Amino acid sequence: MNPVAEVEDLRVEVAGRVLVDGVSLTARAGRITALVGPSGSGKSTTGRALLGEFPAGSVVHGRIRTPGPGSVGYVPQHPAAVLNPARRAGALLRDIAARHGGTRREILGRVEHALRRAQLPDPEMVLRRYPHQLSGGQQQRVVIAQALLLGAEVIVADEPTTGQDPATKQGIVEALADVAGQGIALVLLSHDRDVVRQLADDAVVLRAGRVVDRGPADLVLPAPRRPARPARRGAARPAGTRVALRELAARHRTAHGTVPVLHGITLSVAPGECLAVTGRSGSGKTTLGRCLAGLHSAYDGAVLLDGAPLPRSLRSRSRTELAAVQYVFQDPKAAFDEHRPVLDQVARTAVRLRGADRDTARRTAVRTLGELGLTEELTLRRPGALSGGELQRAALARALLAEPEVLVCDEITAGLDAVTRDAILTHLAALQERRALSLVLITHDGMAAEALAHRTAVLDSGRLVTCR
Repeated sequence: MNPVAEVEDLRVEVAGRVLVDGVSLTARAGRITALVGPSGSGKSTTGRALLGEFPAGSVVHGRIRTPGPGSVGYVPQHPAAVLNPARRAGALLRDIAARHGGTRREILGRVEHALRRAQLPDPEMVLRRYPHQLSGGQQQRVVIAQALLLGAEVIVADEPTTGQDPATKQGIVEALADVAGQGIALVLLSHDRDVVRQLADDAVVLRAGRVVDRGPADLVLPAPRRPARPARRGAARPAGTRVALRELAARHRTAHGTVPVLHGITLSVAPGECLAVTGRSGSGKTTLGRCLAGLHSAYDGAVLLDGAPLPRSLRSRSRTELAAVQYVFQDPKAAFDEHRPVLDQVARTAVRLRGADRDTARRTAVRTLGELGLTEELTLRRPGALSGGELQRAALARALLAEPEVLVCDEITAGLDAVTRDAILTHLAALQERRALSLVLITHDGMAAEALAHRTAVLDSGRLVTCR
């Protein structure tokens, strides 16, 4: 079977740091080739090389061959990065579908067909919404539909099942298998070895930017590692109430009026307690977290901190209130200014919210980043030179520099290798005990919830199903 695209002996260096060294990859029509490895191993750098995209300031050696301009589609780990926040999903997809001509009805038919192939059961609802009104899972599937509409011969899927509930994950797996079944070459970048075993024909294993193994996926991948950390679920719940939601009813505004997202949610979290919030993609988990943090103000009901109502909008909260409730986004890349060093952005939190002087803030930032496994040398670089997993840890460090009372973590273990995930969970557990930190963990990661959570709240269609 002839190759559709090839990467040969690729070496990429940025500011003296070698991201990949001597990596080769072949993508063949109708086959799925997986790139596997821990955070920072070079998966995304190699995958994006097929699009001709490299971090700013890269020195590149090697050969890259693709069918031509526009022949390679990309499904990023954080789909919001490629969706225009000012345009509804429908407008974007219709523009792409219109490139092939046809009547309005034919164009709409192609869009709806692509969305259904991407396992979105309610295309009409999705088409009316802006990207921020979609869950991370819904955004991911819109981008898959976009790639299908573009008619690419090769699709690079970067952690496409990250942060998905099991049912949605299986739907995406089936959608990607269907893509390959249409004769498209698929390059899958993933930490999820179960997904790789289910989908991939071939696997290339990376570590520290080098290929350490390659071959048939079912032969080169060892059994997935399971964390040995004991489960917290069922442990005695800490006493008291730090933060509470009272009859929270949130909505999204659309061109056709408001759409209800949450219905009368009442929950509380004690000092030192972790509450896991789970549910299918689109169930309202992220909206709940954003209401807590003042990022979503269109709601009725109340958010209380230590018994006092919090202003609904971030802009109306005092510096003390801003510091007290911090939010770690699922998409860390979008949360950083790409033009400034990561260390400066992390330290800025302590200056702005805690009134620390710059030297003290910088020392605290270096120490906190180091506790999360990030060196000062690494974080002196701009965000584009860090992997997704490294940026996720930097985003957590930035929130912690505010010394929050409540930390809302939105899928922060999604897309991380097992070792990095366990290190973050261990760090958060220590903070809960040392600082009595209240943690709201929005997650599809059952292992993370079992390791950290005292209780788990399950949402379905914006309603609280159970909390125990």
